[in-house]
Amino acid sequence: MDVVNDTPDPASIVGGLTHLRHDGGALTHLRQDGTAQMVDVSEKAVTTREATATATVHSTSEVLTLLGAGELPKGDALAVARVAGIMAAKKTPELIPLCHPLPISKVTVDFELGPDTVVVLATVKTRGVTGVEMEALTAASVAALSVYDMIKAVDKHAVISGIQVLAKSGGKSGDWAIPTSSGVPGGGESA
Repeated sequence: MDVVNDTPDPASIVGGLTHLRHDGGALTHLRQDGTAQMVDVSEKAVTTREATATATVHSTSEVLTLLGAGELPKGDALAVARVAGIMAAKKTPELIPLCHPLPISKVTVDFELGPDTVVVLATVKTRGVTGVEMEALTAASVAALSVYDMIKAVDKHAVISGIQVLAKSGGKSGDWAIPTSSGVPGGGESA
């Protein structure tokens, strides 16, 4: 039986560096022929792993006042966005093709309200063989999308930005966090 590979040659896409990470190691999501695969994590140690990600929704001060007071036309946007983020974390392997299904043990989604922004902070925790960065990013992204959906009736120009992992812990690669001097979101009113 012939294997059909209708994807473009990865080397032609990124200049021949597709099989190397920035640290010189191999990219484990690619097979030798450059096609994608789900990484084999069966030999990895089970550890407690946690990741926190963020996303920021930019709007007007008038909209943020309505949001903070729970007075948007669609109701309590933050309550809806919190549940949406939690649900999204649990659905990540269904949305991101190469993510492993993980036994998620905890998801928190919090909000920091600024004068014209809502910063979403999503933290996901598991005890497993691979990290939960993608679950945290998905939770933060979907929570931000939900906020956007709830405010679009009063602000058609709202923008989502700054989706990124802020910190991770556990696993072979150890703990990592963005240095606080790099402008990590914070300082707003928690909701």
